Amino acid sequence: MSDILNTSPLGVVRRFEAAGFRAWPATSVHYDGTWVIRITEGHSAKRLNSVNPLDPGDSRDLSERIARADAHFAQSGRQLVFRMSPLAGQALASHLDHGGWDSYSESLVMMMPLTDAVLTDAIDHIPLKDVGRFVKSVAQVHDVSNGRRDGLAGIIAAIRPEAGLFALEPEDVPVATCICVHDGDLAGLFEVATSPLARGKGNGRRIVLSALKWARMRGAKVAWLQVEADNEVAIKLYASLGFTEAYRYHYRKPADRP
Repeated sequence: MSDILNTSPLGVVRRFEAAGFRAWPATSVHYDGTWVIRITEGHSAKRLNSVNPLDPGDSRDLSERIARADAHFAQSGRQLVFRMSPLAGQALASHLDHGGWDSYSESLVMMMPLTDAVLTDAIDHIPLKDVGRFVKSVAQVHDVSNGRRDGLAGIIAAIRPEAGLFALEPEDVPVATCICVHDGDLAGLFEVATSPLARGKGNGRRIVLSALKWARMRGAKVAWLQVEADNEVAIKLYASLGFTEAYRYHYRKPADRP
């Protein structure tokens, strides 16, 4: 079994945070101490456009470093955002509290030991090789703009670990999509979505299990994902599969920013 299941709570966070950076790469990355400043001009996702502190003890010169991070975001025409995982630490959180920063958009990171028993009902599903076709399927399921399609295609092309692109397309109509990134003993799930007209029919469960079976066959031992805390339907689905909460994160922005 993966050693991530036997490590400290902060060790778990560090493993998943590092895996998340590799699986969902930003186009521009800067470092300030142990802060990772991620900016992606072609995609608006917060986790691709945020400051990610990675050491609770790194609390020096906070005002000056926040100003430097703000300058990076301003150069790209984006607003400054901090992504606050347990690695951000209390000193930074207190500093932002004192400055009146807003907190919003909490998410859960969930994990599950990946065993053959978990995948008993999983159906073999061959991932797509055509990124363009997959992105088109995502666009149909999500009803997203052409600009976001280009950004997603760029992100997929930049993923360094092996990525499986999954789409359920009965009668050539996509009803669910999922990206599974196999990274050593980890299998990360991204862009899991079901078309509004196809929900409640087990499509989400089918595509997740098929993606995890693919990763398991390649040696993955632990599955993980990120889900917004207010997405009760998705959380219920993942819990029914065996996922449990590992930790949470949220975002913070200056109160005077839109």
